[in-house]
Amino acid sequence: MANAGVDDDIFEALLETVERFVRERLIPAEPTVEENDEIPADIVAEMKAMGLFGISIGEEYGGLGLSTMQEARLIEALCNASLVFRSLIGTTVGIGSQGIVMDGTEAQKREWLPKLATGEAISAFALTEPDYGSDASRIKTSARREGDDFIINGTKRYITNAPYASVFTLMARSNPEISGARGISAFIVPADTPGITVAKPDKKMGQRGAKTADVIFENVRVPAASIVGGPENEGKGFVTAMKVLDRGRVHISAMATGTSQRMLNEATDYAMDRKTMEKPIAEHQLVQAMLADCQTEIYAMRSLAHMAAKLYDEKGAAPMEAACAKYFTTEAAGRIADRCVQIFGGAGYMAEYAIERLYRDVRLLRIYEGTSQIQQTTIAKGLVKRRAEQR
Repeated sequence: MANAGVDDDIFEALLETVERFVRERLIPAEPTVEENDEIPADIVAEMKAMGLFGISIGEEYGGLGLSTMQEARLIEALCNASLVFRSLIGTTVGIGSQGIVMDGTEAQKREWLPKLATGEAISAFALTEPDYGSDASRIKTSARREGDDFIINGTKRYITNAPYASVFTLMARSNPEISGARGISAFIVPADTPGITVAKPDKKMGQRGAKTADVIFENVRVPAASIVGGPENEGKGFVTAMKVLDRGRVHISAMATGTSQRMLNEATDYAMDRKTMEKPIAEHQLVQAMLADCQTEIYAMRSLAHMAAKLYDEKGAAPMEAACAKYFTTEAAGRIADRCVQIFGGAGYMAEYAIERLYRDVRLLRIYEGTSQIQQTTIAKGLVKRRAEQR
């Protein structure tokens, strides 16, 4: 099930374009995004024109068709700029579209993937609920069968891009008599379906410009054909969700690496320019130690993300390895953020420096698409299972 992605020369040209876009357009726009809590419309248009919404969608459906490794390298480059820019495309690239890519019917793929690939449609992934986040197999949103339709009721929480969404990939319990994961189905639900209400955007610690909100479903009627994979896939939604999150964790590992490199760049520049005791602080050994620790962890992060991506491309799955990558890289990003603020000293606590914002933005990485504790559980289960097979 190897995924070679696009030709190397084509990918390298795309990567160079993204790196230039980050330097010339995105990083200079960061203060405006932070102040206005909104990504400028011209930047959104440019990201659509570059094909960034379709990097993980196959060329036959209008996307770029990158391999997981190529996606990881591109996302790392993109995340040298504020994570909010990645958030705009991230749900569509990842959990919003990949359920359809992996398990959708051909008709579903033909209807939605070309629109998602161009950014004409924005996708959101509606799994988390007010009472159930990490324990997603216990979700309460119901999908009651009524003839050839399902009637959906429930509330979803912290749904990224919900205010912009054209379509939701929704997880709901279609069989109330079956507890746990086997009673859950995945539905493709257009955002303009009657009965859907998107609440006002959440106020968050960081990542201003990236929008999340509650989504309320009240007697929302959808046909059975809207189940991802068709009616015969009823009850298989949780399996779809886990497959989607598997690749998504490699993606987040690349995010953590990219933003960590940006933070280290900021801290290194500051350490070279800032002088105490008549020399740059970069020449003080304890500052050098912090810089060295950051660089070492980034090297390990990049290596781990690339190894997980390579395995995913080869086998089409890497649950334990993707969890290892997500766990290590996001925890390391938190340590790097802390060291970089420390290198800035008092200046690092001031909003005039980008490191203050980056410090706040990076905290979310250890929470979404599976907390660090969920990754630990996944890793341990995978380890025990693998060892049992070896004995």
